[in-house]
Amino acid sequence: MMEMSGFTEEQLSVRDAVQKICAQFPNEYWQQHDQSETDPKELHAALAADGWLGIALPEQFGGAGLGISEATMMLQTISQSGAGMAGAQSIHANVYATQPLARFGNKDQLESTIPNIINGKWRVCFGVTEPNTGLDTLRLKTTATRQGDKYIISGQKIWITCAQVASKMILLARTTPLEEVKKPSEGLSMFCIDIDRSNPALELKKIKKMGGRAVDANEVFFDHYEVPANTLIGEEGQGFKIILHGMNAERCLLAGEALGLGYAAVEKASRYARERVVFGRPIGKNQAIAHPLADAYMNLEAAKLATYHAARLYDQSKTDKSITPHAVGVACNSAKYMAAEAAFKACERAVMTHGGMGYAMEYDVERYLRECLVPRIAPVSREMILNFVSEKVLELPRSY
Repeated sequence: MMEMSGFTEEQLSVRDAVQKICAQFPNEYWQQHDQSETDPKELHAALAADGWLGIALPEQFGGAGLGISEATMMLQTISQSGAGMAGAQSIHANVYATQPLARFGNKDQLESTIPNIINGKWRVCFGVTEPNTGLDTLRLKTTATRQGDKYIISGQKIWITCAQVASKMILLARTTPLEEVKKPSEGLSMFCIDIDRSNPALELKKIKKMGGRAVDANEVFFDHYEVPANTLIGEEGQGFKIILHGMNAERCLLAGEALGLGYAAVEKASRYARERVVFGRPIGKNQAIAHPLADAYMNLEAAKLATYHAARLYDQSKTDKSITPHAVGVACNSAKYMAAEAAFKACERAVMTHGGMGYAMEYDVERYLRECLVPRIAPVSREMILNFVSEKVLELPRSY
C-alpha cells in the first residue's frame, strides 16, 4: 500500500528481508501475546539469527554498519507486518540505545557487550525516565556515587520497556548534585550496567498497561545497587551530551513504527470496506467510508516523507558538516510528531470502518488503536515537540 518510489536499494532490501522473517509471525501470534502479556522472544531470536539487531552498529563488532534510515525501515516493516508497536519495541532499544554505547563506549564495552547484543544473547533496556521528573531530564534524581572502583546507584526509573527480559540497561544517573554544577546539563553520567534480578538492591515492578502488552513496562528501584566503575560510558558528567546521540535516532525509529501501524490499519480497513456488503453493496462505495480512509492514507504518505527525510539528515550529518544539529533536531521531532498523529488518525478510522467488529480482537484494529497512543506520548509528548518548534524555529518565548 505504501508508495515505495524514492527509497534506496539498501532500504528496499531491508524491507524485503525483514518482511520474510515477520511472515513467520501471523496476526494470531500477536493477538495471543497481547492477551497473555508474553514477550515475543521468538521474533527477537529470529531477527538476531539473521543479524538484524546490529543493523546500525559498526561492522567491526558484528553489525551491518547501515544507518538510521535503514533501521527506521526495519522497524516500520516489523510494525506494519501486524506486530505493531509491541513487536517493534521488543527490539527498539537494541537499535537506538546502543548508538551512544557504540560511539563513546570503552574497549571492553565495544568488544564484549555490543557483539552479545547483536547476536541476541543480551537484550537491552533504556533507563532515563523518572516518576517525579518526566521530561525534565536535567533534574533527574537517581544518583550514581563513586566509591573506589565501583558506583553505588540509588533511585527510581519508570516506563522501562523490556526490563523483565533485558540483561543490560543503558542508564542515565546523576554523579554530581544539581546544586554543584555550573550548567543543568552537567553532572549526569551514562552507564551500561548488568540487570541482576537476584540482587536485593534492585527491584522491578511490572506496570499493567493499555496497549503493547506483549512487551513489559516497569518501575525500576535501585537501593545502593553496586556496579563496576568501568560500566561508565564516556566521561563522567557528560551523560546528557552523550544521550543526545540516541535521542534523535529514537524519534526516527518511533516515527517508522507509527507509520507501520498506520499503514497496517488503513490496509485492513480498506480490505474490510471492499468485502463488507450492507444494503446490497460494499460499504467502501460510501464516501463517508472512503474519504476518511483516503485522507488517512495521504497523511501517512506525508509523514513518511518527513520521516525518511529526517533519518537521511541524521545519517548524512555524521559526514556532512553543513547539516547542523539544529536541522536534524527539528526534522526528527517534526517527523515523530507527524507520524504519530497520522497513525492515530489511521487507527481510529480503521476501527470506525469496521463498525462493531472494530471492537473485536480477531480483527486486530482494536489492538492497533490501543498501541497507536504510544508514539503520541513517548519518548517525548506531542506538546513538548510543539514547544520545541515554537521556540527553536519560530523564535517564540519559551513556555516552560
